Amino acid sequence: MPTAHHAEQHFRSSETVRDIVIGMSDGLTVPFALAAGLTGITAATGIVVTGGLAEISAGAISMGLGGYLAAKTDLEHYKAEEAREWRETETVPEEEAEEVASIFRGYGLSAEQVAPVVTAMRARPKQWVDFMMRFELGLEEPEASRARRSALTIALSYVIGGMIPLSPYFLAGDVQIGLRASVAVTLMALFAFGYVKGRFTGLKPWRSGLRTLLIGGLAAGAAYGIAKLIA
Repeated sequence: MPTAHHAEQHFRSSETVRDIVIGMSDGLTVPFALAAGLTGITAATGIVVTGGLAEISAGAISMGLGGYLAAKTDLEHYKAEEAREWRETETVPEEEAEEVASIFRGYGLSAEQVAPVVTAMRARPKQWVDFMMRFELGLEEPEASRARRSALTIALSYVIGGMIPLSPYFLAGDVQIGLRASVAVTLMALFAFGYVKGRFTGLKPWRSGLRTLLIGGLAAGAAYGIAKLIA
């Protein structure tokens, strides 16, 4: 009797999604707050647009650089820990072997079951170190291109997110009309962003959309209130 092939579906781009979320969420709220705050001190749409574009440029560069440095730090930390594990497998192999055994015993394996696994692991130094990095330290090796990709993803997401609340000011002749349109567009964008994020990450899309709308709306509202108070 033929059996149906079981195909597991797992989402494997969590780091990219995290970068998009970081860039997009800040891009939707910070430029919106700045533009909204500027409407309290000027009636010139050009000033609002110029200030918003300057903030988007500065924010994209700053957050992209932050993402790059964070990813580089993760890689450097991994390499440092990997070098330490190599030294330990060479200088104190018995202690490292016992650490491997203790990990497997933690999964309920008996000493008789663990012994051949440890012996096989010791015969494969690279796999031994990889095992210790993952199961002892909980570290996964970052991709070498991760830093550049993270910087670019965060920066582009920030620019895209920032242009959404700013775009109504390009079309509106009056800053107050632009502000009302910006509020409506930003709230819809927050919900759509959360909905799509939920689809990609396996969460309930509507719940993810409403949660993003609520959190982003509160953040944007607080930022707008502070900007108005300072202005």
